[in-house]
Amino acid sequence: MEKTKPNIILIHGNNGGEAEGGRGDDYWFPYAVQEFEKMGCKVTAKTFPDPCVASSSIWLPFIKNECSANENSILIGHSSGAIAAMRYAENNKILGSVLVGTYHSDIGDENERQSGYFENPWDWDVIKKNQKWIIQFSSEDDPYFSFEEPMFVYEKLNTELHKFEDRGHFFNLEFPELVEAVKQKLI
Repeated sequence: MEKTKPNIILIHGNNGGEAEGGRGDDYWFPYAVQEFEKMGCKVTAKTFPDPCVASSSIWLPFIKNECSANENSILIGHSSGAIAAMRYAENNKILGSVLVGTYHSDIGDENERQSGYFENPWDWDVIKKNQKWIIQFSSEDDPYFSFEEPMFVYEKLNTELHKFEDRGHFFNLEFPELVEAVKQKLI
């Protein structure tokens, strides 16, 4: 019997609003959608409401209600989208997640403080328990925070870390490493 293909949900970041980013078709998202659909997966890549602040009170229900996240979903989050994926997994079972350009604190940014994701301590054990696997992509030259931020996440969640030196905040248009890492989990 063939395994049911997962619902892959792409969660964009809060890149300053729709004019400058923060959309469901940002950067490598169209590439990933095309590649995952070739694999027969259902893919959801929506523009989230409140793209400037990415408020947890709006985004977490949106993931559940509008993106239909469930135990057969893979959440692929970029930047603030990765933060949303981790917070979502604190209270919901999912198949797995991919965290791209992730961090764990408000990084001293007022917009991040306003999002609501950093008001409570992280429950790292529950995040791990509520999914079968976690893949992480981080680059040492990320311009938005020090490399200690993603390394802290790696240590707390024991992720499958894919570390780069020269990918910045992963604004590239193609991301074959991400597609291949997810593909390996689905075999």
